[in-house]
Amino acid sequence: MPPAKRQSGGIAFLLAQLGQHAADRFAVRIAELDLIPPQAGILRAIAMAPGRSQQALSEQLGLLPSRVVAFVDDLEQRGYVERRRSTQDRRLNALHLTERGTELMGEIGQLAKAHEAEITAGLSREQRSALVDILAAMAARQRLTPGVHPGYKSIGRRPDGDSAAG
Repeated sequence: MPPAKRQSGGIAFLLAQLGQHAADRFAVRIAELDLIPPQAGILRAIAMAPGRSQQALSEQLGLLPSRVVAFVDDLEQRGYVERRRSTQDRRLNALHLTERGTELMGEIGQLAKAHEAEITAGLSREQRSALVDILAAMAARQRLTPGVHPGYKSIGRRPDGDSAAG
């Protein structure tokens, strides 16, 4: 296959362009499950570390605590997440996926695999592997939290970084 035509805009622009495209496409995919991206990310974070507190989840994601509570409330009402008293600190709620939440994570995983295949279509296995290594190195250099979308930091905040009222 011939190399792709050189695009203008540079690396940062292409990363932003592709990142936004990938995020938009993923949002469409998970909408089929009646989810929005922050909900899917919160479910993933809970699945990766069951039993953590809402406060710890808020800190990991860089998401306002009030937003974590609202998202967890919704996911709990829908039967995907449950709060249990922490065995280490009874003042805290430990977050766990329910059986339905675990099943939903399986569905999200299948959508994520299809999404990645679509986004990387046309790349060889070696190119995909190299791309992952390069992007991981860049993310580490920028001190991004592995596995956490930086968009959480803007949810519920004004562009100046302060909390939005309401």
